[in-house]
Amino acid sequence: MGVALLCAGGVAWGAPVETNPLNYNPQVRKAYEDFYNLDYAAAVAGFERIQQEHPGNPQATAYLLNAVVFQELYRLDLLDTTFYATDGFLSGKHAVEDDPAVHARVVDLTNEVVQEADAELEKDPNDVNALFARGWALSLETAYLSMVDRSFVSGFHLATEAKNDEARVLQLEPNYVDAKLVVGVYDYVVGALPWPFKLFIGFAGIHGSKSKGMQLLQDAADRGVITSTEAKTVMALFLRRQAKYHAAIKIILGLEEEYPHDFLFHLEEANLRKDAGEGMVAVTAYREVLADVAKPGYFASAKPELAEYGLGEALRGQRHYLEAAEAYERAGWTKDVGIELKLRSLLKGGQCRDMIGERQLAIADYRAVIEAGPDTSRADEARRFLRKPYHGS
Repeated sequence: MGVALLCAGGVAWGAPVETNPLNYNPQVRKAYEDFYNLDYAAAVAGFERIQQEHPGNPQATAYLLNAVVFQELYRLDLLDTTFYATDGFLSGKHAVEDDPAVHARVVDLTNEVVQEADAELEKDPNDVNALFARGWALSLETAYLSMVDRSFVSGFHLATEAKNDEARVLQLEPNYVDAKLVVGVYDYVVGALPWPFKLFIGFAGIHGSKSKGMQLLQDAADRGVITSTEAKTVMALFLRRQAKYHAAIKIILGLEEEYPHDFLFHLEEANLRKDAGEGMVAVTAYREVLADVAKPGYFASAKPELAEYGLGEALRGQRHYLEAAEAYERAGWTKDVGIELKLRSLLKGGQCRDMIGERQLAIADYRAVIEAGPDTSRADEARRFLRKPYHGS
C-alpha cells in the first residue's frame, strides 16, 4: 500500500465511516452477537437466513463464509492464540483433522462471493461494497488454507489478491474503515515474516510494515463497523508476539467487558498473564475460567481443554510439575479434544512426569503421543524422550 493511501487514511481519521448499509441490519447485528458469544450454530443459521433474503448480494454471502470458517477454526482449536504466539506454527508437522465437507463449503462460498462481486463490478468497477466483499472472502479462504491446510504458498498469494481489493477500496473511499483490517494484517504479517520463510513462499522481494499495519488495525478497532472486534483481537495477538503483554491485556479486558460470555476472551486474558510472567496470578485466572466453564449456560461454547493446557503451562513455569502434568493430561484426554492439542498436551505431560521422576507415567504419555499422531513433530520428540528421559531445557 502506498504512502499516499496511508496519508489519506490518516487525514480522514474521525470523519464519518462509509460502509455497506446491510451491516446495520438488525438481523446481521443479532447474528454477530451470536458469533461473538461463540454460538456458531446460531450464527451460521442467522447468516444463512440473511443470505437467502439477499440473493446475489456478495456481502450477505461473505457473512456466512466468515461464520463457517471461524466455526471450523474453533472446532479444530485453531483459535487458540498460543499456537501463533511464536513462529513455531510456520514449521513442523502438525496434526489437523480437516473436514472435507467444510473444506468444500469454504471453497464454494468463496467462489460464490467472488462471482457475485464480479457481477456487480461489471456494472460499476468502482463499487466499493463489491470490492470489499470480494477481498474479505479471499482473506477468509487465505486464513483457512494457511491455518487448516497449512498451504502457505497458496494462502499468501491469495492474501495478496485480498489485500489488493481492500487497498483499492481505501483508494476510492478512505473512510471505508472495515477495509483496513485486511490491509493492516497483510502489512504487519509481511513485515514480520522471517526472511527464509518469505523466500519459501515467494515473497522475498515484497515488503510490509508492522508499524503501518498496526496503525491501520487501530483505526479498524476504533471505527470499524463489522471489523472492530477482529481488529482488536488481531492487535492483541500481535502485541503478544512483541512481548507487549500489558498492552494486549488492556485490549482483551475491553473485549471481555463487551462480550462477557465469550470463552476465548477470558482464556486469552489468562494466556497473556502467563506470558507476562504473572505466575500464580495466571494460575488463578485459568482456574477461574474453568470454574466459569462448569457453570451451566455461562458460555454458549467452551473448550476446557484449552484452559487446562494453559494451566499446565502456568504451573510448569512455577515448577509445580505434578500439578502441571495433571493439567496437561486432563487437556490431552478431554473428550473430542483436537488432535494437535492432544499431542502437545500429552508430550508436555510426559516431560513434567520425567521432571519428578515418574518415568513409567512419562513413558505412557509419550506412547500415547506416538499412537495418536505417528507422523508429527510431537511424535518425533516423544520417540526421543522414550530413548532418554526429559531433564528440562
